[in-house]
Amino acid sequence: MSGKPIRKIHYTSDFEKLYRSLPVNLRKLTDKKDALFRTNPFTSSLETHKLTGELKNYWSFSVNKKYRVLFRFISDDEVIFYDIGNHDMYR
Repeated sequence: MSGKPIRKIHYTSDFEKLYRSLPVNLRKLTDKKDALFRTNPFTSSLETHKLTGELKNYWSFSVNKKYRVLFRFISDDEVIFYDIGNHDMYR
């Protein structure tokens, strides 16, 4: 994958439900990280990385030290956000 801007993000219903359940300050931070992600999904502050094992087709980026967004690339400029949460979401 490249560092080109993301044109389209799809959100699963699970992601939307989890996002809405976050505290307001964490939703605001997620929105800021989402804006960075759209500009360049591999900007260093996001700590974007490919996952391994059962989640080998997925990627993750950091919202803060605790929270991550789980996503998958559909193409170089289109992704699906599946989950947001702490490392427990990887289980």
